[in-house]
Amino acid sequence: MAFILSDSERDEIAFARYMEYLAHNKAIFPPRAFELATSDWFYNFRDHRCPHDAWLETFQLSETPERKARLRSCSISLRLLAAYHDGHIEITYPKVFAYSFQSFMPGKVTSHGDWRYDEFRLSERGHLTHEIEWAGAPGAQGNSFSWLIEADDVDFRWLPMAAEERD
Repeated sequence: MAFILSDSERDEIAFARYMEYLAHNKAIFPPRAFELATSDWFYNFRDHRCPHDAWLETFQLSETPERKARLRSCSISLRLLAAYHDGHIEITYPKVFAYSFQSFMPGKVTSHGDWRYDEFRLSERGHLTHEIEWAGAPGAQGNSFSWLIEADDVDFRWLPMAAEERD
């Protein structure tokens, strides 16, 4: 069940329900994801670390062997140019159990556009689910891409740029 990503209006009531969901599930929520989702800055569009309106720069999907030779695990890493173009956001899902990327744009994909909205939930299997909506290329109407990543937890890093690196 989506909260702030539902088809209804994204408003304070939906966000309050989302915060109640997080608080109710704190004991079973992956700790780093819970810390991000309940921080005072992650969903604050004025905070430079907030991923809202950030641009995807790199996406990396990696498979690595685990201790037993026949077992492998998957991880996903993202690097985003922050909305204010004054830093990078790096998000890593160390152990991924499932993922789905859906495009709602017919034809050629030129850009994911802006990171619009996202939310963290628990999957039916008790794993972290991070759903992300992307706006798509400039001029795209509505949500152009939807990502759903099921993982053990999430790592977040904010890397501010030096003044001379900013555009």
